[in-house]
Amino acid sequence: MASFEWAEVAPTQWVAADGPPKPFVDGAFTFIGGEKKERTGEMIDVTSPIIDAATGKRAVIGTLAQMTSDEAMRAAEAASKAWDDGQGAWPRATAADRVAALEAALAAMTEKRAEIVDVLLWEICKTSADAAKEFDRTMDYAKASIAALKELDASISQWQTVSGVAGKTRRGPVGRILFLAPFNYPLNEMYAMLIPALLCGNVVTMKLPTIGGQCHLLTVDAFATCLPPGVVNFVSGSGRKCCPPIMKSGLVDMLGFIGGSKACDALIGDHPRPHRLKVFSQLEGKNMGIVLKDADLDVAADQCCAGSTSYNGQRCTAIKLVYVHKSVAGAFLDKFKAKVAAKKVGLPWAEGVALTPLPETSKPGYLKELVADAVAKGAAVANAAEGGGGCSSGSLITPPIVYPVTKDMRLFHEEQFGPVLPVAVFEDLAEVDGALRKSWNGQQAAIFTNDPAGEAATCVDMLATVVGRINVNVQCSRGPDSFPFAGRRSSAMGTMSIAEALRGFSIETVLAYPAKSAPTKAVVDAAEATSAFLAPLV
Repeated sequence: MASFEWAEVAPTQWVAADGPPKPFVDGAFTFIGGEKKERTGEMIDVTSPIIDAATGKRAVIGTLAQMTSDEAMRAAEAASKAWDDGQGAWPRATAADRVAALEAALAAMTEKRAEIVDVLLWEICKTSADAAKEFDRTMDYAKASIAALKELDASISQWQTVSGVAGKTRRGPVGRILFLAPFNYPLNEMYAMLIPALLCGNVVTMKLPTIGGQCHLLTVDAFATCLPPGVVNFVSGSGRKCCPPIMKSGLVDMLGFIGGSKACDALIGDHPRPHRLKVFSQLEGKNMGIVLKDADLDVAADQCCAGSTSYNGQRCTAIKLVYVHKSVAGAFLDKFKAKVAAKKVGLPWAEGVALTPLPETSKPGYLKELVADAVAKGAAVANAAEGGGGCSSGSLITPPIVYPVTKDMRLFHEEQFGPVLPVAVFEDLAEVDGALRKSWNGQQAAIFTNDPAGEAATCVDMLATVVGRINVNVQCSRGPDSFPFAGRRSSAMGTMSIAEALRGFSIETVLAYPAKSAPTKAVVDAAEATSAFLAPLV
């Protein structure tokens, strides 16, 4: 039985003398019912995967409240009070008033841009450019959501008469939403749900991620100042302790969840009336990059490298399995190794760095297990010698290219969500088809081919009922945000995009009357003149 020994080298992720100053966000407070209150209960230190030169340990960059289940329930109850069975100030506000309030909140958050970007850099080790991009993309997404709401409102605000019935369709809130989002895009992925939900009049309980939660603590003042009490409430601490009681209480009308399917299933199962629970979820992905025999191997190697290593592969949209035709496997592997070797490993603020320390303390051990399993079953680390693949320094890992990965290996099926790069080989597309049929993944795939008369159409038809997006000669990706981001199987429920999210977090309500009844029309006209719900946004 073969084995592979990880090369452990002396830690290099020390706080550099020329690096940015270490932040500290004091999370010793709760934000419930619109009030920020000091808290003296259980806390944890929030640490960075960057080692503090003064202590030799992970740098402490803040604290986070570990709320009890009773505290979590108070947050859900505050949201329920703000909802007030649909009669609260926020759900009954005009769309224009909600837009104005959120624009003010976004403006207040923008004043804290530098602090939020700094926290993203330290807590989850995004590069300086990627941390700034996450904040800016989030604000752009919010502004685009407001613009899309105005377009949607205009498109459905006209009366229409069909079969003697006059009707107007408006979109109203679902109700009380519990949101959970992961560490990898803690601001962007939460706000991709939160902003459209708030625009549509919903009230929210946000479960902050234990890793990546510090950026949210910096937004409390904006919410407290600009939104009515209880419209947004924070819960922090153990999700297993805090979230089941909220779901079991029934004080949740919708679950917005980005993370793992097992946790999502458990929360849905906790709800006392699951038939009334609306669910929006973005879950795991084991996205495949399929390199056909006629591919431009330079393009394929470049895009598979970018797709599997961007933010250390810690993206649901990352390419997590490269499946290459046997006839070009050797040539592809040589080019792929060169591309991976060119990726600079180091601290997130260093110029040109692409791979940074991993924030999850348990992740390096898990990745090593996957590689060990593959090597024991016949694979090898193809870049161990020339590229340093499989070297680690604490949580900083030089990506190993594992080749050839086969179906009996865990790395073929499990989502590694980190910088381990499996490459498998096929001789016939039937093998790829067989793997797709058995896969739980339904998010995306990428096809690499350069022959118009080749197998592109076959691949597209094979994938069209399996995944939500098919990419040709480019890595898997969520953007542009105007494109639908959907999935099948265990990868998603609902579509994330600027326009679709507004529909996903709202429900249609139709106002109708007999078109030929003049007295009724007069009543409806009078209601329309003063109703907040019927008031046009523009």
